[in-house]
Amino acid sequence: MSELFIILGVLAFSFGLRSFKIKFLRKLGAVGILAATFLAFYLPTQSIIAGFGGLLMWFLLPWVELLTRIRQLRLPVDKTLEKATPPNTSKFPDFLELTSEVEDAGFEYVSDNGWEWDGMNQFYRIFYHPGKRQQAAICFTEQDGIAWACLTLTSRREDKFTYRTTNLPFSNPMKAAPDVLLRQSPECETFQELLDVHDQWIDDLALETTDFVEEDPETLTQLIEKETGRQIKYNLESGLIRLAEKAGTFRYSWRGLFYLYFQLVKDMVKMC
Repeated sequence: MSELFIILGVLAFSFGLRSFKIKFLRKLGAVGILAATFLAFYLPTQSIIAGFGGLLMWFLLPWVELLTRIRQLRLPVDKTLEKATPPNTSKFPDFLELTSEVEDAGFEYVSDNGWEWDGMNQFYRIFYHPGKRQQAAICFTEQDGIAWACLTLTSRREDKFTYRTTNLPFSNPMKAAPDVLLRQSPECETFQELLDVHDQWIDDLALETTDFVEEDPETLTQLIEKETGRQIKYNLESGLIRLAEKAGTFRYSWRGLFYLYFQLVKDMVKMC
């Protein structure tokens, strides 16, 4: 019985640490949860191997999702963005506030677009800043009852290289195309913070506004479609995905599932 109280005590203390906003304490709480897991398997058996076996279960959990849902997932090779209705405030309460932030920074509204496929729904509100030659987007994704949002900023050079900054906290489920340079800044909570990070990145690369393409806002959706198409083509060539039985669709290969697994584990570690 004392062993049970020890485990519960470590768990309670760990969850208490996870409630703090201080990053170090939160990570310490995550370590405490792992310690409680180790103790739950070690104390009844007095086996260190059993304790580490219990810890290993945390890192095997992603395979449940990978083998049951992701393995069966079929996605379109050619993604076409259609006009879309913005998500309602109950699903995305910060949407209007984020829109105001983007417009206050001098970006002009372009369009609302999205695509829907096999239980996944992605929405984009696209903006453009003629003076900065930058595209901004508010992205909202729904999948199997789970929803998340992020902001992106994109600058495209004449030599076809694309520089993109996002505050999406998750790793990319596919490799970015070689001509797309991605910078993730999940710590940015506001659009202005993300804009500052993006502008500083451009400055650090010694690039000027004139190095970037002055784009027609009306063609931005087509550019997004082309970039997505290049990414899919690159991942097909890399062997992470392969064409599926149904014409016009692709699925993850076994190599792709292992790639996605390590991306998920990396996210687990980062979010601890």
